[in-house]
Amino acid sequence: MKFLISAPVLLEHLTKVNGAIVSKPVLPILDHFLFNIKDGKLTISTTDLETSMSSTFDVEAKEDILVAIPSKIILDTVRSIGDQPITFTVVEEGFAVEMSTSIGKYSLTGLNGIDFPKIPDVESDKSFSMPSNVLLRCISKTVFATGNDELRLNFTGVFVEMTNDEINFVATDANRLVRLTRKDIKPGFEHSFILPKKALGLLKSSLSNDVSPVQIDFNNSNVFFNVNNMKLSCRLIDEKYPDYRMVIPQENNNVISVNRVDLLETVRRVSNFSNKTTHQIRIKITGNELAASAEDIEMANEANEKRSCEYDGEDIEIGFNSKFLVEMLANLDHPQALLKLSTPNKAGLLSPVENEDDEDVLMLIMPMMLNNY
Repeated sequence: MKFLISAPVLLEHLTKVNGAIVSKPVLPILDHFLFNIKDGKLTISTTDLETSMSSTFDVEAKEDILVAIPSKIILDTVRSIGDQPITFTVVEEGFAVEMSTSIGKYSLTGLNGIDFPKIPDVESDKSFSMPSNVLLRCISKTVFATGNDELRLNFTGVFVEMTNDEINFVATDANRLVRLTRKDIKPGFEHSFILPKKALGLLKSSLSNDVSPVQIDFNNSNVFFNVNNMKLSCRLIDEKYPDYRMVIPQENNNVISVNRVDLLETVRRVSNFSNKTTHQIRIKITGNELAASAEDIEMANEANEKRSCEYDGEDIEIGFNSKFLVEMLANLDHPQALLKLSTPNKAGLLSPVENEDDEDVLMLIMPMMLNNY
């Protein structure tokens, strides 16, 4: 059984689905690409039993073929071959695989594709679609705020909340929270689920920054994404997400408007002098002046900077984790940022002065208890 394919084309599709392969699989065959050829179309699939990916494209083949090929050796070989065609020959008995090019031949042993775990079929209760660039933005602007604590699995993913007229993407690690609302996406029903971080990372690297439609189907246990002949399915996090609306303060009346990039650079510089365990930075607003400071008593390090701002409220001094503040400021797009505060022991709200069309971004950051210098 033979098929012919261009090395650059093959590399493109291998790279698309390679992310679902884990370095230490529970089954040896999970370290393989599944090659499934039917009617002149090759589908390459990978899975870790929780997340599955596949990519389909045309190939020159006269027979149907099903074989699992070791991932690392074929990926490394195809990556180094360059721009030339590769002829694959698969011997059904023993599943020996030979790759032939104009410069050489390479033989390896595959596995019976029948033994590859079944990739979940789309069995959806509900579905909707959204442009690839919008989904990419929703993931990029929220996934950074997810947690890593495996004892709190609901915080390790992004909560997707659908209503008739909009969709919310929410992420939190209990110290910060990001909510991104898209009012131009109208699912037409009310539902919600939690997407795991690995699947979000794979989607982020796979989606194109254009308006290609992404079909999203889901049921109570799985979600399926389909865009440009690339499919990704994953098991949802089976946990209850907290009522995030309850933690968003409604009366933060001390409002600071400041140049976002200037504040971001200030926090980055000053944080270099903060305690390496707490990363605490002190923000003090007096009149139209914002002062940022940090110190590491053990290392005798200290830094202070001042920035002008527009401020409406009472003088206030509050502490934040500088790492969180940097990430949040870096993920806002508008040149001006709004920071809304209440008291030094209550959460602050960060947002752009103006949101993008059909979008609303809100970020929450918990304060840190300040110690007197």
